[in-house]
Amino acid sequence: MSQKTNQLIVALDIGSMYTRVVAAELIENSLRYRGHGVVDSAGMRKGLISELPPAIKAVRAAVVEAERSGRNLNISDCAVGVGGPHTWGLNTTGGFDLGSRMREITRDDVRNAVDRARSVERPPDREILHLLHRQFILDEQPGIFDPVGMVGARLEVDLHIATCSGSALQSTVTCANRSGVKVSDAVLESLAAAEGTLSADERELGVCLLDIGAHSTELAVFYEGAVVHTASIPIGGMHFTNDLAVGMSMSTALAEELKRVYGNAVVTDVPLHLELEIANPEPQIIRQRALAEILEARAVELMRFVRRSLQDGGVAEALGAGCVLTGGGALLTGMLDVTESQLRVPARVASPVRISHMPSDLVHPSFAVAIGTLLYVQRTRATRAAERQSVRSRLKNMFTSSF
Repeated sequence: MSQKTNQLIVALDIGSMYTRVVAAELIENSLRYRGHGVVDSAGMRKGLISELPPAIKAVRAAVVEAERSGRNLNISDCAVGVGGPHTWGLNTTGGFDLGSRMREITRDDVRNAVDRARSVERPPDREILHLLHRQFILDEQPGIFDPVGMVGARLEVDLHIATCSGSALQSTVTCANRSGVKVSDAVLESLAAAEGTLSADERELGVCLLDIGAHSTELAVFYEGAVVHTASIPIGGMHFTNDLAVGMSMSTALAEELKRVYGNAVVTDVPLHLELEIANPEPQIIRQRALAEILEARAVELMRFVRRSLQDGGVAEALGAGCVLTGGGALLTGMLDVTESQLRVPARVASPVRISHMPSDLVHPSFAVAIGTLLYVQRTRATRAAERQSVRSRLKNMFTSSF
């Protein structure tokens, strides 16, 4: 079967621990898995690219692995996930009077309202990733999703603006470009993870998505179907590992293994008598509860930061559907219990939805960003295509009616 370049969607997720590439083909408006590659990340520090050459090498290796697994796959462009403490969002409102008399709202009017809402002051290095409509307000009537075609005298928009560090984004783009892959889209990691894990009902009722990565936790809150808050918490899975390594005087490799196999974020769930014999490097006996005491303290700290972010964003009471955890850090035993006790809402761990022909091992929380990026790009491209088709149809009707 011949491969059309514009039908291939590729997601690049450069994480602190792993670099992932997942490719899918768009066939009749549905995604079909084509290949993927996963390699150890390099040149990363605290979620950011600190050395380009090793980071470029890792990206190239992941791309080559994806191409090989896809059999004759040629990856030339990709969509990258963007996350980390340098990302943050803000809410703003803007609008204008349509004239002295009511008239029909056009797509240009919508763009004008959005342009006015986005013209808020921000630091010079901030790059806008997404302009997300929370709602439109027409003649003081709120709750409108798409005002085009309606009639009114004043149009306003509530906007959520997701931003990132311009230099950090450029480092990611440069890394991909120098590995031989052009960046066509950049997607906020929390929105990508949400795309592949949240249901429509959860978005409507109000839900907090937490993507717990290696060095940060990406946060996005949805309410009434719209994004109302995004943030990044500078705590991730490696902080749990480092706490164990320091507290138990062991290597980070051993601490990671113990966390993954025996770790628990709830001390009282671990029986008092349980012990482990480890080589550190000499044989040593440790209590499993000692591990849990360290892990619980960090888990509680993380969720307190999340709660503070929700309060600062004014959305702490908007979580009717609770909290959804994804990312590799969500798999720590007891994390759900800590989340529910600290945020006082129900919580669940989510894996990304499975696209056609996708291997079962990709249906895993650690692939939420990569799979979600594919779905996000698919949806946004379909939306743009529908808007272009609508414009062409209106122009055609105007031309036809003039003769």
